[in-house]
Amino acid sequence: MKILAVETSCDETAAAVVRDGRHMLSNVVASQVEEHKLYGGVVPEIASRRHAEIISDVVRQALSDANTPVSDIDALAVTHAPGLIGSLLVGVNFQKGLALSTGLPLIPVHHLRSHIAANYLVTKPEQPLLTPPFLCLVVSGGHSHIVNVRDYTSFAVLGRTRDDAVGECYDKVARTMGMPYPGGYHLDSHAASGNADAFKLPRPHVEGSLYDFSFSGLKTAVINLIHNASQKGESINYNDLSASFQQTAVNMLVENTLRAAKDIKAKTIALAGGVSANSALRSRMVQECRRLGINLYFPPIELCGDNAAMVGAQAYYEFQNGNISGLNLNAYATMEID
Repeated sequence: MKILAVETSCDETAAAVVRDGRHMLSNVVASQVEEHKLYGGVVPEIASRRHAEIISDVVRQALSDANTPVSDIDALAVTHAPGLIGSLLVGVNFQKGLALSTGLPLIPVHHLRSHIAANYLVTKPEQPLLTPPFLCLVVSGGHSHIVNVRDYTSFAVLGRTRDDAVGECYDKVARTMGMPYPGGYHLDSHAASGNADAFKLPRPHVEGSLYDFSFSGLKTAVINLIHNASQKGESINYNDLSASFQQTAVNMLVENTLRAAKDIKAKTIALAGGVSANSALRSRMVQECRRLGINLYFPPIELCGDNAAMVGAQAYYEFQNGNISGLNLNAYATMEID
């Protein structure tokens, strides 16, 4: 089964052709990062406008790269929630129009489910294909979730951030240190040369919840540290501060995830989302999972950020479960994964 998928939840216009939920035949991503870099973050109005301008070309390229005409496509898929509402509507309306003109079934896909499904496209000789059940840490600029993936379309959120997502925290701390957008990548690079024990930073805990996160206090502590030093005319080694911040954030993510894995007796853990590309998070999870005898999966770097291949992967299982939409499909800025 070949699915033509579209992703426009934020600032990447993406289209892909995926076969049977496991085989990526094409994956085209048109990024707007250089334009949004001028403003230090994504400007929703600009993002939606750019999606509308380029989506037709991106879809044509995805079909061409897959050597697949529309007549050979079996279904259409699109991210319909959550995300920037203006951006989501561009993708949803494009696929609704294509569904109307072709008569193909239309599959709505949740953005976080897609990120998890990026792991279904991983093929390594030393690892069997990932299949549920497993535990997944989904971390990005907008989300920090620990999800029990019971089946391909059955999910239970065990933990989540109570305030800032970890990716948002990374970007704001990096911006305060003068690093360009997107800050997470640059902060990770600076941290590689720093002393992670140079600064003692707070590690907020959520009272009454073993798995939830709180990153706001950590972010505020780092930003205040930078501002106070600036007011006193003191210099800070940003490599050391980056390493200290990253170690604290990664420890919070890893410890809560491993605690949840132990409690539900999970034998497999997956990482997903843009922050799953972070070198320290990957390294620490590899180390801990190897020590505990837990199988670990994470997507290749090119599938960590927003893309349409992950949408096509999840759409296959949504279709198998009968999750097909009519032409009244709408977009939603917020929606629970479960």
